[in-house]
Amino acid sequence: MSAKVSGTEGYAEEAEALFKQYESIPAADAHRAVLRLIPAMPGHVLDIGSGTGRDAAWFASRGHSVVAVEPTDAMRLPAMALHPSPRIDWLDDSLPDLAALRARGETFDLVMLTAVWMHLDEAQRRQAMPKLAALMRPGGTMIMKIRHGPVPPGRRMFEVSAEETIALAGNEGLRPVLNVRSESSQEKNRAAGVSWINLGFVKGKERS
Repeated sequence: MSAKVSGTEGYAEEAEALFKQYESIPAADAHRAVLRLIPAMPGHVLDIGSGTGRDAAWFASRGHSVVAVEPTDAMRLPAMALHPSPRIDWLDDSLPDLAALRARGETFDLVMLTAVWMHLDEAQRRQAMPKLAALMRPGGTMIMKIRHGPVPPGRRMFEVSAEETIALAGNEGLRPVLNVRSESSQEKNRAAGVSWINLGFVKGKERS
């Protein structure tokens, strides 16, 4: 399955280097722009595209129970070894369908997509957004960190606007609460003109 998941191109081949790169930056630093949206009280967190497991481990250390979704074996299996935690449930699944995850029937207080959304083309993004919204509990939060700038060789990425993403989320009853651009944490990427858009959404609570 892993080799066929669109958007994962290049990750298996570069897994070792990516582990060093991602794990060298503390999660709290990487997510400084969105920290205020992350629940302080322990809850149920979904980390889609969990990569090296850095963020999943950070959420677990803060008391959250985490479902970490990662379709690339060369990332997920070492991540499980590097970050063993009874609070993390690892799952081989992928956007836009998330079929295995949705079959579980769970909903989440926080849905996190870091460096994931720009791997989906326009049709996949339209397909994925309703599924993401359905995974959020009423009053729950979704955070998206979307990369902008030159595409690394061998990767599949698209330029995705905040406006399009906010409109798709709005169609599903998700209210935007954050739209901030930030620099890359990596010096080499900053020099290359890479930046990030940090978006936050809250799902409207159901009326009784």
